[in-house]
Amino acid sequence: MRQAQSVLTLATRGQGLVEITAEVARWVAAQGMETGLLTVFCRHTSASLLINENAAPAVRRDLERYFAKLAPESREYEHDDEGPDDMPAHLKTALTNVSLSIPVADARMALGTWQGLYLFEHRTAPHRRQVVLHMMGE
Repeated sequence: MRQAQSVLTLATRGQGLVEITAEVARWVAAQGMETGLLTVFCRHTSASLLINENAAPAVRRDLERYFAKLAPESREYEHDDEGPDDMPAHLKTALTNVSLSIPVADARMALGTWQGLYLFEHRTAPHRRQVVLHMMGE
């Protein structure tokens, strides 16, 4: 059994879904492990991770609109230390995932045909985000 770990640094343009499937797939392939388990971990409290459809751009737009309605900016939140998008970003993160486990088979993520891996930026300003990749396998 082998292990590998790396940090992927991503630049976001502000709120929205950033597909990271290709970057993660390249890293997995470079590890030379045929089978295993990949853990993807977002090191932030105002961004998260999703696996969702990557074929139709409308899916991303609908997800972004849904979460904007679900946790809108408001002056009613007590926590607003970094601005009006601060607490809504934390709520969106709480409702999604900061860690994903993805099986690896034949040296590739065992994602379904239409599945993609996304970093979901919840803040309005651009950020540099870190995603830790950890793989165990052989």
